[in-house]
This record gives sequence, structure tokens and C-alpha cells, in this order.
Amino acid sequence: MSKTIRLDKYLSDMTSETRSKVKEYIRKGRVTANGVVIKSPETKVDTDNDEICIDGKPVGYVEYYYYMMNKPQGVITSTEKGKTKTVMDVFKETEVNCPRFDELSPVGRLDKDTEGLLLITNDGELNHKLLSPKNHVDKVYYAELRNPVKASDIEIFSSGLDLGDFICKPAKLEICDSENKFVAKITISEGKFHQVKRMFETVCNEVMYLKRLSMGSLVLDENLELGEVRELTAEEIIRLKEI
Repeated sequence: MSKTIRLDKYLSDMTSETRSKVKEYIRKGRVTANGVVIKSPETKVDTDNDEICIDGKPVGYVEYYYYMMNKPQGVITSTEKGKTKTVMDVFKETEVNCPRFDELSPVGRLDKDTEGLLLITNDGELNHKLLSPKNHVDKVYYAELRNPVKASDIEIFSSGLDLGDFICKPAKLEICDSENKFVAKITISEGKFHQVKRMFETVCNEVMYLKRLSMGSLVLDENLELGEVRELTAEEIIRLKEI
């Protein structure tokens, strides 16, 4: 959606330069709006309809960014800096450069030892929609277990497990391979702390390996290696917003 903002904010949002640096560019006459040199950083520009250039090179405006990460084990889902490596630290190590990196945050959480799909965006509205309990967004996980899955486990999961502090909504438990009942897929519509692991503990089993495969319509790209990040396609973004 088009909006009007200051020229210096426009440029600081869309480049890796500081606000003071882009002000310097503007005052030196290096910036044009629709072919006209602008020397006032306070000048208001339209994010969709004005063509902004630095040294003749167009600088397009993007308000929201959407990325898929294949989260590796050993990192926490957080934006806070600390002793433990975070998913945002992993993001920084990739070749993907987002000019509004500091605005990004992961959607939901994956445990430190859980791998797989993680959506990272600066779209707060979408973040809220995907996590809101009222929207019941399905998350699918692949699990390797200490003990084989029993038919009774499938029935118990589908009826809603009581974990003590809350009762899970009905979940779908599937055996991935009839020859290997130690491997399963589970679909849940919540995202409580350690939920999948706790659900299996309730039926006297233990998760040895856990990977998230999908969240709503968004499916983990099989070509994305652990620790890699890519932008979502336009189609993926459209489908995600159809909540």
C-alpha cells in the first residue's frame, strides 16, 4: 500500500546506510525524485509512485519482507542477543541481505534442538494472524521416536490430550512408513512450549528428532539446506495471507 514518508527515511529503510549518511547524499545533490534533484531530507515522497534514485540508480521501496529459513539445531528462536546463538545470527551468516534486517522477527518459536521451517518477517499483522489461537493455523512436524507409534496413540491424539496445564486441541498423528513405526508426522494447530514432545511423553514415548515441515500453506523448501534462507515467492505470500 502506498504511503508518504520523508526522503531520508525512505533511503535509510531501503539501503544499509544510516539516516545521517543518506542526509549527506541528499544535501550533495546525489538523490533525485522523478528526475529532479532533491536537497531537502524532509521532502515527502510517495513509496509507490515516486521514482527515487541515488547517483542515477533507482532505489525501489519495499515495506514488508518475508523469508523462509531451514532452522538448524543448536540455535534459539529469538531476536535477543545473548550467549546462545540465535536464528537471527544464522540469518546474518547467509548471503541474503535485508535492508530492514533490524525490523525482522521469527513467527513463533522452534525449540533449540528442533529443525525445519521458520518464517521470518517484519509484517506484524501477518505474524499475529498466524499465531492467533482463533485462526487454528496447522503446523506439521516430522518426528523420530524412541518407541513405535501405537494405534491407541493415534486415537488419543485425535481426541485431545490433557497435558495438565492445558488440553490440546485434536491432533492428527500419522505413521509415515508401515514398516517403520518409529517415524511419524503430527499436525497440531497450537504452538505451546515443547508441545509435541510433551504430547508424546503423555503416551510414554520420547521424541528423538523433530523437524517442522509446514505452517499453514507454507511448506519447507526441500532444496533449502540447514541454516539457509530464501525470500518467499509472491504466490507463497498471497497464500499465507489467505487466513
